[in-house]
Amino acid sequence: MARVNALIRDRMSSRHAPRIPEVTAHLVEAGGKRMRPMLTLAAAKMLGYSGEYHINLAAAVEFIHTATLLHDDVVDESRQRRGRPTANLLWDNKSSVLVGDFLFARSFLLMVETGSLRVLDILANASATISEGEVLQLTASQDLKTDEDIYRQIVRGKTAALFSAATESGGVIAGASEAQVRALHDYGDALGIAFQIVDDVLDFGGVAAVIGKNTGDDFRERKLTLPVIKAVAQADARERAFWVRTIEKGQQGPEDLAEAMTILQRHGALEAAREDALAWAARARNALKVLPDHPVRAMLADLSDFVVSRVA
Repeated sequence: MARVNALIRDRMSSRHAPRIPEVTAHLVEAGGKRMRPMLTLAAAKMLGYSGEYHINLAAAVEFIHTATLLHDDVVDESRQRRGRPTANLLWDNKSSVLVGDFLFARSFLLMVETGSLRVLDILANASATISEGEVLQLTASQDLKTDEDIYRQIVRGKTAALFSAATESGGVIAGASEAQVRALHDYGDALGIAFQIVDDVLDFGGVAAVIGKNTGDDFRERKLTLPVIKAVAQADARERAFWVRTIEKGQQGPEDLAEAMTILQRHGALEAAREDALAWAARARNALKVLPDHPVRAMLADLSDFVVSRVA
């Protein structure tokens, strides 16, 4: 990862706009796990790649991720990211959006340097899918008719698409077989879904210092995450009126978060979402079976366990 981080620092610089490295560094250097670029490096290594372009791809993946975070914080009007004030709070919305655009452009330059049209296709499609997922969430996240199928579509867009593109592109640059590339895609997809469900569960009971946001942020932002969707599906008339008021209409009082958590516990919604996360993690591990027997494969299996360990 040291070489990836060095490339990231080099490519996030700008000769003409000093605000670009300022904003980017605030988020890139905030101590993120770098999970997505690590997946690219791991996939390439597991398939025996000996070139240099996996570094480009890992950096491109991180730039795409960072760009989406900058844009998301503007859309969500967020004030905290990874335990620190968001870029849009420290600077402004315009800076966050434009620096995010710059990072998308940088990511595509890094992809082009590999000379692989296929990895360009994979990561370009992932970028479009991420945007589609975010737009779908805008229209569906405050609509109580949103069900688990729509939720998975949103999560596959805004979260899992980049996980699967990260692993898939690492395999492609290494010359993996079609079966191996598919397995890498399936692993990343399942891992990304498990990752997002865990975040959804932790929002109703995680420790702010651990997850980098305050408990109940999703509720306050009126997001229909998986635990709430499960609870809404079982709601009686009184509970449904509560969800209509707090989620659809946005009329929330100081006691409503506690009431929401009481309803979730009453219907076992958090436990059911936790079980879903564990099932997706198991699906990720299972996808690895067709890949070479390699220490990296064991590490990727352990990673699927780590992702759900906070709720296991």
